[in-house]
Amino acid sequence: MVRPVHRRRCAAAAAAAALSRGPPDSHTTKGRTILDFDDTRVPPRHYAFLCFLTLLNVMNFVDRQLLASFANFIVPDLGLTNTQFGLLTGLFFIVFYSAMGVFMGALADMVNRPRLVAAGLALWSGLTALSGAARGFWTLAAPRMLIGVGESIMTPTSMSMLADRFPPARLGFASGFYYMGVPIGVGASLLIVGYLGPAIGWRNCFYLLGAIGLGLAVIMLFVKETPRRHHAVPGEDADAPAPAAAAPAPGFRTILSTLGFALRNCPALAYTIAGGVALHFILGAAAFDQLWFVQERGFERAEIAQMTGWIAMIAGILGNLFGGAGGDWWLRRTGMGRPMFLFWIMLILAPLNVAYRLVDPDTAWFWIGVFVGFFQLGCFYGPTFSTVQELVPPQIRATVVAVYILLLNLVGLGFGITAGGIAIDLFAAAGYEQPYTWTLVVFTAISLLAIPLFYIGGRRFHGDRERLFALAAARRT
Repeated sequence: MVRPVHRRRCAAAAAAAALSRGPPDSHTTKGRTILDFDDTRVPPRHYAFLCFLTLLNVMNFVDRQLLASFANFIVPDLGLTNTQFGLLTGLFFIVFYSAMGVFMGALADMVNRPRLVAAGLALWSGLTALSGAARGFWTLAAPRMLIGVGESIMTPTSMSMLADRFPPARLGFASGFYYMGVPIGVGASLLIVGYLGPAIGWRNCFYLLGAIGLGLAVIMLFVKETPRRHHAVPGEDADAPAPAAAAPAPGFRTILSTLGFALRNCPALAYTIAGGVALHFILGAAAFDQLWFVQERGFERAEIAQMTGWIAMIAGILGNLFGGAGGDWWLRRTGMGRPMFLFWIMLILAPLNVAYRLVDPDTAWFWIGVFVGFFQLGCFYGPTFSTVQELVPPQIRATVVAVYILLLNLVGLGFGITAGGIAIDLFAAAGYEQPYTWTLVVFTAISLLAIPLFYIGGRRFHGDRERLFALAAARRT
């Protein structure tokens, strides 16, 4: 009985030691760990690396979104119900993606990260190609679940590498730029539906995307590992040279213990994560957008895929750049956390996000609302993913990103997609003329819970962060 207690104490001590180290590019002043937001120096090769990771993230979201984008083709072809389609795009994918993400995030904190990304890319690309051969619900469900395993590697590992290459003053921009893969990927999948779908069919599109991903996986094998930075400890000279040899990677037990300590003692981290989860309720239900456009707004399926594809790309890219750079500016200018920046964006855009679901599609307000929806989604990524990494020590950055993604997907998207499909079928059975519309309005309203959560997270950011590292230093002593 003595050995397990000893191990738990060792893990707790290691967690405290990890937390007592300042976050990236920090210095200490009278025992306080301060982020250096004046350092914006980034070598050109790091920007090139960011662009390549963004390309891989584009492939990540093209492959992930392809099923939802082809909804108007696949649902009738395979004879799927709304509930079955919700399971395929939601629960079946998300459970595996989210559950494996925590393990993969911890693994990324311990192994060669480029090779891990290459393995994940090869796995999900091969299974994307296999999905093109599906003949029914279950033959599509099996590869869909395993695609989630491969894709769970991409973002936690990539965000960890970017945090080692970009200083805090540019981390929001880097996160936002990387997450341009979302609007570009979603938009590209819709454009594939609109242009290639009628020409070569949905099955050949899956085969083509899988082959492209396998080629990129080979290239990723030749990328060198990103050196993990030396970080100052409270009381230590931040300008001191880095140690000659890198510290050994923390063990899985230490990683989880450190993360648990951070979550218990940093409410700003919990509020930021909760705000992201709330926002993802409508993002999950939006998997039915293409069906809504066609069945209740009267668009032709290829036409609306083309139109929304271009809007998703343009609005999403603008949102990612605005959210990433704007969040960095907000943090430097106001001293409040980046989630407060998201609070104001969501508060201002909330009325339009609800109203456009109810107006005539021939009006300008309808298309402004579609644009705003993609723009707001783009604004989300840079501020929140940089914030959660700044509220934990560098040794567990990939792990906290993985846990964040797990909650966003399993709770946010999983609830939105699965419950959304069930709600649509229930509204239809109850005789509602527009079941898609009312489902999307309800889930939009629920997602507005993110507004107060981001407000609290932004207000508490600096105070909670200083308190967290002070507590960790006290535990260590």
